[in-house]
Amino acid sequence: MKFSGILKTLLSLVAVSAVSALADAVSVDALANGGAVTRDNQLSEIRDVLRGGRGGYVNFGFNYMPLVSQTPLKSEFGEHDGFAFRHYLAGFGAGEISKNNHLGMVFWLERSGWDGEDFFLIPQYNDFSVVRSVATWGAVYTQSSLDLTFAAGMQHQNAEYVGRLYPDENDKWLYSWAHLRWGHTSIQGSFHRTDWQSLRISIDLESRAVYGGRSSGPLTYLPNFEMALYNGMDYADDSVRVSWEQNLFAQQLYGEVTFDFPNKEFHSAALKFYPDPSRMIGFEATCLRRNERGGSSDLLWGGAIDLLFIRLAYNSSYEYERLFRAKGTFIAEIKFDMATIDGFLFARGAPKSAPLESVTFNPKEKSSAFPKDDGKIQLNKSPETKPLNASGIRYEKAGTSSKGGK
Repeated sequence: MKFSGILKTLLSLVAVSAVSALADAVSVDALANGGAVTRDNQLSEIRDVLRGGRGGYVNFGFNYMPLVSQTPLKSEFGEHDGFAFRHYLAGFGAGEISKNNHLGMVFWLERSGWDGEDFFLIPQYNDFSVVRSVATWGAVYTQSSLDLTFAAGMQHQNAEYVGRLYPDENDKWLYSWAHLRWGHTSIQGSFHRTDWQSLRISIDLESRAVYGGRSSGPLTYLPNFEMALYNGMDYADDSVRVSWEQNLFAQQLYGEVTFDFPNKEFHSAALKFYPDPSRMIGFEATCLRRNERGGSSDLLWGGAIDLLFIRLAYNSSYEYERLFRAKGTFIAEIKFDMATIDGFLFARGAPKSAPLESVTFNPKEKSSAFPKDDGKIQLNKSPETKPLNASGIRYEKAGTSSKGGK
C-alpha cells in the first residue's frame, strides 16, 4: 500500500512537471500593470455582489502552484524561476436600519505579484520581485421597495516592494469609485482625482429567484449585457469592452462572449455548466484571444472545474486575466465564495439559492424518525406531526380551580 501511494505521488509530479515544461513565462509588463487590473476586477466583483444590495457575502482564498517552473518571469536578463501569487479577502454586509432601508459596507483586499519563493506571509523580496496590495472599500445604501442601491468609496494601491525591473509605484489614496443600481440597470465609475478612469454600464435582464424574480419560464432566458469604457487606464488604451451573458438551459448552462472596440475584435468566450443554479459547482470551457496578432494561433483554449473549496484551471480566461496572463500550466485556487440573502445561500452571480431541506422533529414519533439509538441521526423527510392541544387541564389550590390553555 505504501509503495502504491508513493508511485501515485511520483506519477502526479511527473505529469505536473510535463505540463509545467510547456508553461509560458509571465511578462514584466503584465506584472507592472497588475495593480490597475486588480482594481478593475474588484469593482467588477462588487457590481455582481451589489445586484441584491442587501444580505452578506464573503470570499477568501489564494492561488497555489507547487513548482517554480510553472510561472517563470521573462525579463531582459532572461527567464527566472519563481511564483506568481494572489491572496485575497472580500466581504460585504448590510443590515436593515428601518423598513426597506439597508445600510452596509464592502471591503475587498488583494495581495499579488511575483516572487522567487512560494510564500503566504513573508516573500523573498529579490531584484525581480514585485509585491503590491489593493484595497477597495465603501458604504452601501439600499432602498429595497424601490429596488435602488447606491454605493461609493475609495481604492488604495500599496506598493509593498518593487524590484529593479518595474516602474516606481506610489501609494495612492486618490482613487475613488461610485455605484448606482436601479432595477435591472447599474452604472459604476472609477476616478483618479478629477479624471474618470473607467465606466461600467450593466443591464441584467435575466430574472433571478434570489432577488425575488422568477425561478423558471421565458423571463429567465433574457440576456445580461455589460459595457465597460476605459479612459486610458494603466493597462488599457481608450477602449470599450462589451459582454453578453445568456442562459441557454434552465439557468444551468450559460454562454458568454466579449468583444473589444473600436478594433471590433473578439476578446473571449466561455461555455459554463452548473449542475445546480446556485453555482456551488461549475465546469467551464473558455477561449481567449491574446494580445498577439496571428489569426487562430492567437486563441488560447482552456477550462476549469470549480468546486466549493477548490478551483482547478488550465488556460482558463479567468485565471489568465487575474494572474498576470499565466498560461500553459495548471493552476489551483483554494477558496471559499458564498453570498446570502434572507437566509438563502448561493455563490456570487447565481440566479437561485442552494437547495435546503427542512427537518421537523417529533419526540412522540421517535421510533420512525430515530429507529435506532446508535448515535446516528436519521432524518425523516416527511414526518406527520400533530399539534398538541392543551385542553381541559386543571389544577386545584385552596379549594379553587382554574382552567388553562388561554
